[in-house]
Amino acid sequence: MSPVHTYYGAADQFRADTARQLGKEALRALDTHAPDAASFPSLLGWSGPTGTKLYSLVRDKLARQPVEDYRLDFEDGYGIRPDAEEDATAKSAASEMAQGLTRGLLPPGIGIRVKPFSKEFRPRAERTIKLFLSTLLEGTKGQLPQNFVVTLPKVVAPSQAAALATALGQAEKRHKLTAGALKLELMIQTPQSLISPDGRVPLAAPVRAAKGRCVGVPFGVYDFTASLGITPAQQRMRHPACDAARALMQIALAGTGVALSDGGTNLLPVGDRDAVHRAWRLHYDDVRHSLMNAYYQGWDLHPAQLPTRYAAVFAFFRESLEQATRRLKAFMEKVQAAVGGDVADDAATGQALLNFFLRGLNSGALSEAEATATGLTLSELRGGSFLKILEERTATETR
Repeated sequence: MSPVHTYYGAADQFRADTARQLGKEALRALDTHAPDAASFPSLLGWSGPTGTKLYSLVRDKLARQPVEDYRLDFEDGYGIRPDAEEDATAKSAASEMAQGLTRGLLPPGIGIRVKPFSKEFRPRAERTIKLFLSTLLEGTKGQLPQNFVVTLPKVVAPSQAAALATALGQAEKRHKLTAGALKLELMIQTPQSLISPDGRVPLAAPVRAAKGRCVGVPFGVYDFTASLGITPAQQRMRHPACDAARALMQIALAGTGVALSDGGTNLLPVGDRDAVHRAWRLHYDDVRHSLMNAYYQGWDLHPAQLPTRYAAVFAFFRESLEQATRRLKAFMEKVQAAVGGDVADDAATGQALLNFFLRGLNSGALSEAEATATGLTLSELRGGSFLKILEERTATETR
């Protein structure tokens, strides 16, 4: 699974049909503040048939699958509450998730964000995990939602990742789950997580300490900029310090298979039409900036951000479609002509092109017909490995 976003919401606000309701709210925002097929695209710099197509894709996505990934938040979005209250929330939210799974209402990915594994909060976080999983699995008769993830915020040491991995392993044994079924994410929100006092880049160490469970590393923009002493007015997605941090994360975690996720725009699209339009333009530009820097996933914090999330994603893939199709077709022709020769040096180029089409197809930006116009089959695209395509086609040609 490669979701284009993760939607964060306070755990006590989650209901079985929350994803569906968020889609309805997003469509209401469009109907209220961009009531026709011209107004929304033109606001974002698109017009004519291209803008109409973009608007149609966005509305279809919001009606069909408005949320791709969701986190029930027990941290900043929930706050510090009495233990009895968080205990009750963990149980009630888990019951709602169990109902959502039974009724087929959950998004493709889902999970919880707990409090940090600091000395102060670790006991509370572990208790929330234990209560949540026990209630959830009781309600589903032992079935775990697909792509279920536990997100650990404010990670500053490999020992925190190791402790969460251990807790999840114990939960698997307790509930008779398959070993490794429970996955985790490690949030990077402090400069110490990026560069240690002795000048090393320690990013890979927590991932290794997670013992194969880490599937993602989200970046926390606002905690990070605040820790650098950047004033609130300048704490924004596209601050140069954030670009430096994201680049360091990419370099340190390249080739690990861990997905990187960007932060969210904190100017929310609420208020009158002018205020909503300003927030939409900012969010759209922030998402495009992330995409251009190869951060294909980010956070969303409000249902009215969903239209601009998908508009930015769809526009990003569609505006490059013709060029990418031409390049991949030409590359495949080169590969076919070189059967029996050495084409491995170009595999990275082919993989990058394959990833482009796979992400575009999975997000809904591209149709199956547009993706297979490259000369690749759907099964080849879904396989996700360009080297495997090379091997199979070479074997076919040399038989």
